[in-house]
Amino acid sequence: MTDNPILHALAREGVLINVSVRFWRASKKLEPGDLGLDAASLDERLISLGRKRLLPKDALAQFALIESRAHAMVEQSTFPFLGGIAHFLPNRKLSETRQGLDALRGDFEAAKAKFKDAYADLRENAIEEWRELARELSLDARTVIAKIEASYPEPDALDRYFGFEVRLYQIRAPESLEAECVTFADQEYIVEARKRAATDAAAQMGRESEAFVGECVATLRQEAAKVCEDMLSSIQTGKTEGVHQKTLNRLLKFIEDFKALNFAGDAEFDRILENARSTLLSKTAEEYRDNAAALTRLQSGLKGLAQTAKTLAQQDAHAIVSRFGQLGTRKFTLAA
Repeated sequence: MTDNPILHALAREGVLINVSVRFWRASKKLEPGDLGLDAASLDERLISLGRKRLLPKDALAQFALIESRAHAMVEQSTFPFLGGIAHFLPNRKLSETRQGLDALRGDFEAAKAKFKDAYADLRENAIEEWRELARELSLDARTVIAKIEASYPEPDALDRYFGFEVRLYQIRAPESLEAECVTFADQEYIVEARKRAATDAAAQMGRESEAFVGECVATLRQEAAKVCEDMLSSIQTGKTEGVHQKTLNRLLKFIEDFKALNFAGDAEFDRILENARSTLLSKTAEEYRDNAAALTRLQSGLKGLAQTAKTLAQQDAHAIVSRFGQLGTRKFTLAA
């Protein structure tokens, strides 16, 4: 393992997570031959085949919904790591995220069981619609149906098209190849090449990891600014006269989320948010609606917080990254 303290600190403070939701998309790219047509005789300006649905859209709508919710859950709890090869999940968000994904996996399995029960009827009804379409277009029905039928998975093979997988990884830089992994004849050449590649990769990963921590700090600050601006917009244009409690709760939720996602230890912005909690969230929405002066102070406070967050987001986060790296240095020293 490389001695880079940032990598050690990241490995200590969180894990990488990858979520994959797979389901049969029930579509097929039609070629002229699938419909018994001569490709040379088709005018592409008049006829466009492309991808066509093999089942009604609502037959798989539940899977699409679960997929979007799973990815949204990951997006809300993580930071894209090194260009998006995975997502970094801070330890304080791990339990909550795993519980949420486990619940979605349960929904996925229930939807899969329901789909498998209905699959035979869905398939037969869809093929009958294709058969009717072939007759209406005066196509060779046997050719069309044979091609379409071949595009449907067999019922006993459906499981391979569906999967809800959550994988967690520990951050680790590549290491050089051990001598015993190769034959004696190739040993010197391969070990040296692997050593150079591992050294270069580890150095690059270290540099990119430092940038990653800084980007995470900036991202949270930028999100705070957006929350404040959205709140101001809701107060000024919302249906409720003045301010709604849901609007105030948005800032409260962000502050709680910040604490869970602040793995880098952004103490300065944490203090700013705590001050905002005590000064801006000490009153209820009803109290703000009944007090024009207090409402004015709320709006002024939100504007100030948004501006401060934007300004800090543009600043160099080197000091925070350096302090964060000390966590890895201490761990490495203890382990040595």
